Amino acid sequence: MSRRVVRQSKFRHVFGQPLKADQSYEDIRVSKVTWDSSFCAVNPKFLAIIVESGGGGAFLVVPLSKTGRVDKNYPLVAGHTGPVLDIDWCPHNDNIIASGSEDCTAMVWQIPDSTPLRPIMEPVVTLEGHSKRVGIITWHPTARNILLTAGSDNVIIIWNVGTGEHLITIDNHPDLIYNVSWNRNGSLFCTTCKDKKVRVVDPRKQEIVAEKLSPHEGIRPMRAIFTRDGSIFTTGFTRMSQRELGLWDPVNFDEPIALQEMDTSNGVLLPFYDPDTNIVYLCGKGDSSIRYFEITDEPPYVHYLSTFSSKEPQRGMGFMPKRGLDVSKCEIARLYKLHERKCEPISMTVPRKSDLFQDDLYPDTAGPEPALEAQDWLEGKNADPLLVSLRDGYIPLKNRELKVVKKNILDSRPAPRRSMSTCDGNFAHQVTLEKLLEEIHSLKVTVQSQEKRICDLENKLSKFTNGTA
Repeated sequence: MSRRVVRQSKFRHVFGQPLKADQSYEDIRVSKVTWDSSFCAVNPKFLAIIVESGGGGAFLVVPLSKTGRVDKNYPLVAGHTGPVLDIDWCPHNDNIIASGSEDCTAMVWQIPDSTPLRPIMEPVVTLEGHSKRVGIITWHPTARNILLTAGSDNVIIIWNVGTGEHLITIDNHPDLIYNVSWNRNGSLFCTTCKDKKVRVVDPRKQEIVAEKLSPHEGIRPMRAIFTRDGSIFTTGFTRMSQRELGLWDPVNFDEPIALQEMDTSNGVLLPFYDPDTNIVYLCGKGDSSIRYFEITDEPPYVHYLSTFSSKEPQRGMGFMPKRGLDVSKCEIARLYKLHERKCEPISMTVPRKSDLFQDDLYPDTAGPEPALEAQDWLEGKNADPLLVSLRDGYIPLKNRELKVVKKNILDSRPAPRRSMSTCDGNFAHQVTLEKLLEEIHSLKVTVQSQEKRICDLENKLSKFTNGTA
């Protein structure tokens, strides 16, 4: 670990604090699949967690506001026939999530704002192209409807989910791909592979533009992510199985910008990066701590800030986009730690005396609108994310439906079942059904509020009866 050096930084005193017990999500059967993904994805509207389920694979999606104990009969997203391995929210639509599974498919789902009455079984689109399990899912940061999947067949496929077609196939990895990370404008992505190489790939040219053999000499899995300025941050293991982090310039991969040894734990370090603050949070699976570092232009370039420690080991971790943070509390990050049976939010704050908006903590951040259409990106255009200000906080947009228009009408596969809304003859029936569902939902909300009122009154009555009131 690098020794502490007193230096000027507004993030020297980042303070990690778990939220109160009633703001956690209890009684969740977190998946026990042995796969090195985070098992959790979060956005300003929803929390999604891969869970144990019989008869296939499923994940749970709950509104952020629905804290406390999750009903064991809460409807799951359950369309996969094999365990779900990875999930990722669309950065341009908070109601759209993609999932990859051992059943060799990726699926894209529309999540309603209201609580569903039954499990969600029908994806918006099913993406079939891998011959083995799909273990990595990641959306393009700036182009609408562009999704990347990577499978155990060592193939990366880039899809246009708006048309359901695959655009690009990249098969130049000789072994299992550990992770994939886009750069800020989505013109390149970097990968780590079981052959101990980090590669920088230009997806539209389908060629490797840079690669580094053994940035970490150990044989255990590595992770690599792009930073805001185009450097590559890596985590891995030394030859003596010590965990290690590195910072590299992909233009000159020969020597690291920084290389630091950390500890001797076995868990793979999952890096979560905030481009606005240039802070990276390292969460090891099976660890009970979260370390965070600031990346700067000054030696030693990767500066250790602090460690958040707790008693319970983490099964996985979710990272909230900047749009979902509480700016009034100077919250610069929020992580969602998975335990065996619950999910615990952990808030990272920078203490400030003033209650005013802190411009230096919250530069304009990536907003929910895409900077490019899928076709523009495919034709070679690049664009940085469209930024929004957090001065007045961020209010999530209402549900926007993802419409899939199949280009190949004569597809050899069976056509997906048409939704009722596309059948003109059943339109009136659909309207009636939607009204019924809305009324049922409204009645359920009323009943739940009345049940809570009854419970409160019974508690008061009990106190009077026992003479404690």
